[in-house]
Amino acid sequence: MANLHVTEIKAFIPAKDFELSKQFYQDLGFTMASEGDGIAYFHFEHASFLLQDYCAENLAENFMMHLLVDDVDAWWNAIQEKDIARKYPVKLWPIELQVWKMRDFCITDPSGCFGESGRMWIET
Repeated sequence: MANLHVTEIKAFIPAKDFELSKQFYQDLGFTMASEGDGIAYFHFEHASFLLQDYCAENLAENFMMHLLVDDVDAWWNAIQEKDIARKYPVKLWPIELQVWKMRDFCITDPSGCFGESGRMWIET
């Protein structure tokens, strides 16, 4: 029988301002494990993604990333304590209880490559 075990899947996150986005994700708590050829590899525990120094508007305008966490309040508090919304040009939505019975909040990317509806959903 074939071994179809999956080790990891990562999305390529677009960035208009690569330097700004790299600092933003590090300030959120992600570790930049490597960088080269316009790609930076970020991780937080077992969650990871690849930030790319490239942004195709037509592909990125509805880009979203979903981060499922154990404690959405802890993430909210960490973002508040780090003053992320004042330090970066981001939009931050308050925590809400969704109809699917999960609590979440959203934050946009500071380089603006996620477009009008693009954002990172942080949910518990």
